Amino acid sequence: MEKENIKQRSNAFLEEYLYVYDSGIHGKGLFTNIDIPENSEIMFIGGELISEEECIEREAEGNVYIFWNDQNYIDTIKTEKIKYINHNCDFNCDVIEADESGLILIAYRDIKSGEELTIDYGYEEIYQYCQCKNCS
Repeated sequence: MEKENIKQRSNAFLEEYLYVYDSGIHGKGLFTNIDIPENSEIMFIGGELISEEECIEREAEGNVYIFWNDQNYIDTIKTEKIKYINHNCDFNCDVIEADESGLILIAYRDIKSGEELTIDYGYEEIYQYCQCKNCS
């Protein structure tokens, strides 16, 4: 078994203002309790760095919490918050590269307090299940 390499960073950014709650999109979602201006860095996305083979195996087992940063697969299943971010074609957040160990969640537009944070998952299969106003 591959040695776990879990990367975490301090709660810099705005992570302390995020909370998990029931989502109108799917299951639980990630929400903010403050207004977040466009282009703000919200949180570091880190987790266990895994190989492509391990990613394929975990996805086959139902793990949908894996990100890719053009260098590594990052399994976020053991995180407290980012694994709850839902897909929406009308997303309010985006993901940018940080370094080889992670990504950064940023505000794609102004986000109001109480609003659910969403991203575009960016893979074709998600659009058949999407219930946003663009896909419905």
